[in-house]
Amino acid sequence: MFNFMSPFSDQAIIFNFTSIQRKTIWQIAAQRFQILKSEMNASATVGVGTCLSTSKPLSIGLTPVPICLLRRRRRCLMIGAETEVELAASEAQPASRRLILLRHAKSSWQHPSLRDHDRPLSKTGRVDAVTVSRKLQRMGWIPQLILCSDALRTRETLNIMQEEARGFLEAEVHFISSYYSIAAMDGQTAEHLQRTICHYSRDELFTIMCMGHNRGWEEAASMFTGASVELKTCNAALLEAPGKSWEEAFAVAGYGSSC
Repeated sequence: MFNFMSPFSDQAIIFNFTSIQRKTIWQIAAQRFQILKSEMNASATVGVGTCLSTSKPLSIGLTPVPICLLRRRRRCLMIGAETEVELAASEAQPASRRLILLRHAKSSWQHPSLRDHDRPLSKTGRVDAVTVSRKLQRMGWIPQLILCSDALRTRETLNIMQEEARGFLEAEVHFISSYYSIAAMDGQTAEHLQRTICHYSRDELFTIMCMGHNRGWEEAASMFTGASVELKTCNAALLEAPGKSWEEAFAVAGYGSSC
């Protein structure tokens, strides 16, 4: 499943799959150090470091080097060809794909004669749109591609965010009319979002934002993460999964195998 982060708390709620992968790499490297220790020249200067993944001392034929710096300085270490290959492979890990599922800001009910599709934002909604854009900008979650419902309240939410943060203004934007209707259809939003994301995305786009409505956006966030996600107006679910493409990210996350 996609990992889930909340942009409205100081501590992100996330089970970071990437960190688990790195821990495995550190453990492999530590085992190689232990093997190589017995092969090194006994006359070499012995330094003692600490493996962050196992908390066991490592005796190596070099001055102390924290294992967390292993990637950056691996060519300066006498760690053998096999470890070199393994560490090089770690750098080829799929990039993290970030998906922002944002529900529009609070709308106004001041004009009951308007169609639901044409309701504008309320004063509270406009303030909230500024707040969420600042929060996403502060967290570094700036989308390169924005897929937005064409309802007035979602378009106005986006306009305010673009005025507040330049990064949102620089993103590629597509208005998806089906985002308005699909959100009202039980259990169909997640698959529809997956298909539109894969259709409009490119491999070089790593952060995408989809703006739409409940109940579909809550359903999609919950299905993508495997957890119950509540999205109030102008709340966002921040999702992460590794993948060389968006198709691969959805497959890795466990939701569907193709787009």
